Amino acid sequence: MNQSSSSTPTPRGRRLVRHVPLAIILVAAVVGYVTLREHITFETLREHREMLLAFRDSHFAALTAAFITTYVVIVAFSLPGAAVASVTGGFLFGLVLGTVFNVTAASLGAIAIFLAARWGLGAALAARIETSDGRLKRLKERLHDNEISVLFLMRLVPAVPFFVANLLPALVGVRFRNFVLTTVLGIIPGAIVFTWIGVGLGEVFDRGDTPDLSLLWEPQIIGPILGLAALAALPMLIKAIRGKRDI
Repeated sequence: MNQSSSSTPTPRGRRLVRHVPLAIILVAAVVGYVTLREHITFETLREHREMLLAFRDSHFAALTAAFITTYVVIVAFSLPGAAVASVTGGFLFGLVLGTVFNVTAASLGAIAIFLAARWGLGAALAARIETSDGRLKRLKERLHDNEISVLFLMRLVPAVPFFVANLLPALVGVRFRNFVLTTVLGIIPGAIVFTWIGVGLGEVFDRGDTPDLSLLWEPQIIGPILGLAALAALPMLIKAIRGKRDI
């Protein structure tokens, strides 16, 4: 009886266990940045391009599974190389399939890190905010009123790092279904651009060049994306105007 009760985790122990997944992700992110940033590069892809293309032609399903799994791990553990992975998707699978695989993998990785953060630190912070008074609670209420618009903005504005858009919503208690919806739809424009770059990667390698990811900032590319961001912000603007009229 005593042995059984002593082996039961204490409330404090259970709280600490809930932080383990996020702690593992943070440690993996630091270790990955130090050890992998020199290896997951376009130069590595250039060196192995023929092998990858040959493997794709002979084992398409296996390469698809390996690609998606690798990309999910990169995103879930915030490892370096997400941009390289997105471009690789276009290089190996073309624009349509590459975009589908990129969006699928990036979304699954984002969901994994969101759940890990919300299960531990996010749950504690959300509960603390819920029981608080004053400005902090009002900010949370306004966030919930405009949750989809804010989440779309975080996905569409290129200045917001991807890992921030994954972690921050979990820490402030946004609805899971809204996170999934805005993640899947919100990353499509950027995924198309990176996949598109990958489609022409073979020609870039043949010239001895390196892919130019600054294409994302060209007016004809960034303009429509910012236009989508403006549309995402429009409901918040309308609510703000109506609120002022009611005062």
